[in-house]
Amino acid sequence: MDPEDSINVLGTDLIVCGMDPVTGFFRDGHCNTCAADQGSHTVCAVMTAEFLAFSKYVGNDLSTPRPEFNFAGLNPGDSWCLCAARFLQAHDEGCAPKVSLEATHQRALDIVSLEVLRENAA
Repeated sequence: MDPEDSINVLGTDLIVCGMDPVTGFFRDGHCNTCAADQGSHTVCAVMTAEFLAFSKYVGNDLSTPRPEFNFAGLNPGDSWCLCAARFLQAHDEGCAPKVSLEATHQRALDIVSLEVLRENAA
């Protein structure tokens, strides 16, 4: 299971999204993806309290520690590779987190327009 080309939405090399905590479908700090990544964890987002509350409300609790999955829980300010569809849902609801364009994989563009990503750029 190899990641697809590590290119960001700007057409340049994908940079690290987050190492503390380590994020990404491959848990390598990058928002790389592959065919097995059905959620398209490609949007590098900086967590906010508002987004974390929204995500929990819609059924994806990212803030509660889950030691059984070696997951400490996210806090505002943490960078995390979000599912592109969840990011778009948050955008549509007015609570999207900020995005690192340089660390957002080009495959995010299959779901989220570059215009929407730029509107939310960090």
